[in-house]
Amino acid sequence: MKHSKVGLAVLAAMYSPFSFSQTTLDAITVTATKEERKALDVSQSVDVADRKTIEDKNARNINDVIKTMPGVIAVSKNGGYDSRLIIRGAGLKARYGVREIMVMRDGVPMTDPDSFTRFDFIDIDDMESVEVFKGPGSIEAANASGGVISVRSISVFDDSKDYFKVGAGSETSRNAAIHKTWQAGDDDNFAVQLSRRQTDNNWREHNQFDTTQFSVKQGHFFADDSTLETELSYQESNMQLPSSLNEDGFAYYKNTGETLNDKANTGSVWSHSARDSKTLFFNTRYKTELGNGIKFNPQFYVNKWEHLHPVTGFINDSKNNYVVGTDLMFSRQHSAFGKPASQVFGLTMRADIRDDSKKYKYRDITTIPSGRIVQISSDEKGDLAQVEDASSQLSGAYFQQTVSVSPDWTLEAGLRYDHLNMDISGQQYYAFDYAAGGYKAGEGAYSYKASYDLFAPKVSANYALNKQSRLYGTISGAQQAPTDSEVSANYAYGQADKLKASTALQYELGYKLNASRLATTVAVYQIDLTDEIVGVKDGWTTYYVNAGKTQKRGAELSASYRLTPSVTLGGSAAWQDYQYLEYEDSGNDYSGNQVRFIPEQQYNVFVGYQSNEWQARMEALGFGSYYIDDANSEKYDGYQMVSNMMLGYEMKKHKLQLNVNNVFDMRYAEEVSKDTRGTYAYTPGAPRNIQLNYRYQL
Repeated sequence: MKHSKVGLAVLAAMYSPFSFSQTTLDAITVTATKEERKALDVSQSVDVADRKTIEDKNARNINDVIKTMPGVIAVSKNGGYDSRLIIRGAGLKARYGVREIMVMRDGVPMTDPDSFTRFDFIDIDDMESVEVFKGPGSIEAANASGGVISVRSISVFDDSKDYFKVGAGSETSRNAAIHKTWQAGDDDNFAVQLSRRQTDNNWREHNQFDTTQFSVKQGHFFADDSTLETELSYQESNMQLPSSLNEDGFAYYKNTGETLNDKANTGSVWSHSARDSKTLFFNTRYKTELGNGIKFNPQFYVNKWEHLHPVTGFINDSKNNYVVGTDLMFSRQHSAFGKPASQVFGLTMRADIRDDSKKYKYRDITTIPSGRIVQISSDEKGDLAQVEDASSQLSGAYFQQTVSVSPDWTLEAGLRYDHLNMDISGQQYYAFDYAAGGYKAGEGAYSYKASYDLFAPKVSANYALNKQSRLYGTISGAQQAPTDSEVSANYAYGQADKLKASTALQYELGYKLNASRLATTVAVYQIDLTDEIVGVKDGWTTYYVNAGKTQKRGAELSASYRLTPSVTLGGSAAWQDYQYLEYEDSGNDYSGNQVRFIPEQQYNVFVGYQSNEWQARMEALGFGSYYIDDANSEKYDGYQMVSNMMLGYEMKKHKLQLNVNNVFDMRYAEEVSKDTRGTYAYTPGAPRNIQLNYRYQL
């Protein structure tokens, strides 16, 4: 039947003989080009983690999937969706969450037009693969100079992925998920996904997390072989966010394995941060052929979300938020100058609308006579402090031309253009005085607008040494506009609200090999940044400036070798030298300094074993030393050989799997920073965590 053929095609596309490698060059990627290609044939660094890698890692969030990819930094406080991601230095400025990186799910941007990403409605149990495209240059990336992360969910046409799973483990964690696909006649498929995760995270105070996610997918075949896929999903998540630790708090953690979330151990009175969210998501996409070799793939999506988000100074309560968008993509195979060629072109439009977003003072506070707040005893809302309406509209066009000028040489050129409009207005009744540490009268009505024209060009050449290996060279660029939250933060802090868009220009050379027993990728790159938007930490707040010029140089290596039919060895490594060429702020000249929190090197090594029933994997991660502030006054040593293991037994449709993260219970910091006042902040790495899962293939 049609459905079985499509399922087999999906399986064939995703299969890789290097099943224990972090990524696979056999996997199909659409991130870089919007056309299906093997990662081997993409003329830029792109890593793909397939379904087996996700299952072997027993991934709890997207960090677990991609943190061992070279050039990627992933930090999480509680194993939930609070991912902080950095790709080749992009995303470093974010106070929380993900910035400068486009995150997509089934072709739909999870990243808002102003570049903020929410991971709360990406269901880790419904992930077929994850692609990471590093650096500027993808025509998928709108207002995102750092790269693209593309998540594919399980296809509604693939019934081979149906399963039921339950699990439990350390920190009172539990999870359950079920995925089921049905055929309804010859032309229709339906799929249902239901997932539940929760954990108390007992090793950290104020760090509980739970999420419930449900989705229904429908797929239809038309008589002309066109397809229509539609999804409706809902998620509800509750996530507590503990404060970073000060020196005393981190010392206590190293001695006891536990953290405290009070002022004595964090240095902050704002210890009740959290993010509780609800999301309703609709996505529909159509694929058809118009004739003359032209394919048309239109897509339309609507995302309604709300959250309660206590942060420093205020409690954000935002209920009426919508992201509406469409992508009208065309592609065709043709001949250019008598040579095989292809084109991809299209239009995109997105609008992020936030109506009646509110901020509240904290209700339960203790102050001293000066008005400084010295204690917060709950995250209950007090007086209304601010009401705001905001909208961001992003409209764009993209074009890409590929020509095979000879059997060995392929040339490609592409360009994406986007126009961003931001319109923010509101009424401020109370403001937070960061210097005095208390509330003060607000500035009343306010409004500001900004618009940016953003260009992202790319040219590349790919040379096939043979069927198994490629050499490539790429020059690509992108512009990155500031976010509305950065503009708002500067406004609240009294800084200039007019920030320039940053410009990134990347040069990359690489080599890829996918032989019968050995797979490897090598990439060297230089990224020149102008007007980079940098977050400046001042006490417990952050404002933003344009840093002038930054140069990033690096090299990345990944390899996987099948030693025997059952044993695979491999690993990855990254070397980074990121430097501010021109950067002055508040009378301080940081020109010539290294970029903070970027390690000199990262590495990951692994060994995997698989027989008919048994499978096992052991991996270790290392994160080199780095400067903890822009002044380069001090370095942190990083961490070495943080190890994870997996042991699984599979019999017919049954599978039992044990995962142990941080096997040797090492106590370390995932991130250390020091602000302009000399105050330290530590994000502790999670202690040993044990998870046992049972999976049944339906």
